Amino acid sequence: MNFQQLRFVREAVRRNLNLTEVANALYTSQSGVSKQIKDLEDELGIDIFVRRGKRLTGLTEPGKAVHQLIERMLLDAENMRRVARQYADEDTGHLVVATTHTQARYALPKVVREFTRAFPKVQLALRQGNPQQIAQMLLEGEADIAISTEALDRFSDIVTFPCYSWHHIVVVLRHHPLAGRAQVTLEDVAEYPIVTYDRDFTGRSHIDASFAKIGALPDVVLTAIDADVIKTYVELGMGVGIVAAMAYDPKRDAELVALDTQHLFEGSTTRVGLRKGAFMRAYAYRFIEMFAPQLSEAGMAGQLREAA
Repeated sequence: MNFQQLRFVREAVRRNLNLTEVANALYTSQSGVSKQIKDLEDELGIDIFVRRGKRLTGLTEPGKAVHQLIERMLLDAENMRRVARQYADEDTGHLVVATTHTQARYALPKVVREFTRAFPKVQLALRQGNPQQIAQMLLEGEADIAISTEALDRFSDIVTFPCYSWHHIVVVLRHHPLAGRAQVTLEDVAEYPIVTYDRDFTGRSHIDASFAKIGALPDVVLTAIDADVIKTYVELGMGVGIVAAMAYDPKRDAELVALDTQHLFEGSTTRVGLRKGAFMRAYAYRFIEMFAPQLSEAGMAGQLREAA
């Protein structure tokens, strides 16, 4: 038994049993993957995978148990490497943060600047995606930290911590009829075409829920994952925009007016996610503390241990 065989099994499960994709991901041949998996099965005396001819079609019952152990073993191996790096050179390494465009564009710039000044020898990478992709990057070890408003708390292998709460606001052109209203209701907003977030992003479910409560079906004419794109099309007169409050800056968005509509939408909570059982470098905890000062390394590490 060797780690290469364990990685082949793990990757086969991750790649939906497509051995061609496994071979490409691990820079080897499909026949090599098949042989290593079969050698492991022969050594263990069980079939890990159900087969139809040469194709893998699923995990056997003992294979499911073996797969869970393999995930644990490979995670522990990575944790050992992280522990060694922690004590060999405390402030040197790399940190990958997976997050959405909204967080990367509006919530993280000051944190990134502060972190890079405090840890100049740490290579920091921001990887953007939708919430589902962000969760998968964390689970597959492609990211150390995940930051998102949606999805993270749906995965049993991710431990999440609340960072901050925020609301949506409505933005319109300065000459728009709603701009002069002293008080705006959801019914008022629903009378106009709406430009807002894609359904998987930035608390969109809360927007839909707010309209559903009053029995309104808003005319959403355009969706995007990027608040800057939404504001651009509002400026072109395509409709009213609904964006995260953090995405509006009166100086930068001089052509737009933000309406007092935060009370119309349910609040959203942005969370940071860590993989259950993972050992985190000290500087990774420091990044999170800079982002959410109410969180502490001791508290987060304790919850990770309890969840493992």
